[in-house]
Amino acid sequence: MIDFSTIEYLKYGNERQILAYEILTKNKILEVLVEFDPILVGTIPINIDIENSDLDIICYWQNKNHFVEKVTSLFKNKSDFKIRETIINEKESVIGNFKLDDFEIEIFGQNIPTKNQNGYRHMIIEHQILESREENFRQEIIKLKQNGYKTEPAFAKLLGLKSDPYLELLNYKI
Repeated sequence: MIDFSTIEYLKYGNERQILAYEILTKNKILEVLVEFDPILVGTIPINIDIENSDLDIICYWQNKNHFVEKVTSLFKNKSDFKIRETIINEKESVIGNFKLDDFEIEIFGQNIPTKNQNGYRHMIIEHQILESREENFRQEIIKLKQNGYKTEPAFAKLLGLKSDPYLELLNYKI
């Protein structure tokens, strides 16, 4: 199993993964967020990204105001920077977005340890599913995403899951 708690594995990945690694390390994105236990999640780490996929970095904050201030001070000068607060799954969430070189970056923070956040949990389960299937399954996920499906609904469609794909994936057994 890949150690997703660091981004070292990206150095040995496909062209887009290597580029993501270079951009994140050159700009020290994870380093400057280290106090928030950042983890890169989403489609790029597990090689199901499409052309417009962003780099999703989840963070664990214990003081929301400090997190908002830190993300703002670190990234406010980046292209298209914006930050907002919202409620997701009944949890306070902070989302910062900006562009950096060839990527859109999303910084997502909740007062939940990063490895317990749904973004990380979904990615781990999706990675396990991809590892247990043939290459054509991965290609079908990518095709569905290119046709407008979000990641979890794409997995749910191919796996025959019937209700909420975000909840069902969390309980999926390989």
